[in-house]
Amino acid sequence: MSVKIRLMRRGAKGQPFYRLVIADTRSPRSGKYIEAVGFYNPRTEPSTMKVNEEKVLAWLRKGARPSDAARVVLEKTGVLQRWEESRAKAVR
Repeated sequence: MSVKIRLMRRGAKGQPFYRLVIADTRSPRSGKYIEAVGFYNPRTEPSTMKVNEEKVLAWLRKGARPSDAARVVLEKTGVLQRWEESRAKAVR
């Protein structure tokens, strides 16, 4: 089973907000997911992003791959930078 970290769209028409979820790649965008690990609201000024860093790092260690949109959220919150630093320390 291949696992992705991706955004799940929620909200009414024209009023989206997104959950950051861990999901099987075969499940639909807004369908079944394994675990919710954060959210992103582009409608606030500035955009609201909240990520449970411990859970995301645990899933990245297990081999989960972020989608392009999820990667942007993880980069802006600094989680991907911490992930790459921990990988670099492990290689040394």
